[in-house]
Amino acid sequence: MFCKNCGTQIDDKAVICPHCGVPQSALGREMAQPAPAQKQETNVLAILGLVLSFFVAIAGLVCSILGMKKAKELNGSGRGLAVGGLVVSIVSMALSVVYLITYIALIVSFAV
Repeated sequence: MFCKNCGTQIDDKAVICPHCGVPQSALGREMAQPAPAQKQETNVLAILGLVLSFFVAIAGLVCSILGMKKAKELNGSGRGLAVGGLVVSIVSMALSVVYLITYIALIVSFAV
C-alpha cells in the first residue's frame, strides 16, 4: 500500500504513515484526534485562603481549612495552596503574638 499523502510505500496494516504521520484509514483519523479535555474545577477557597493569609491571618486560616476540605472532594486540587495558606496564617499569627508580647514588655520597662 502507498501513503495517500506522501506516496511512500507502507505496510498494508498501517493506520498512520510512519514517514509523514497522516492517517490512512478511519481508525487512524480517530486515533490522530486528541480526546476532549476534561474541565477541572478550581479550588477557589484554597486560593482565597493563601491570599488572605498575607493580610488577615484568621480569615486566611479559615479559608485554608475549608480549602483543604474541598481539596478532598476535588481529588487533591488546590491542596498545596491550602497548605501554604495554613502555614502562612499560623506563622503570621505567631509573629503577631511575639510582637504583642515585645510591645507590652517595652511599655512596662519604660513605665518603671
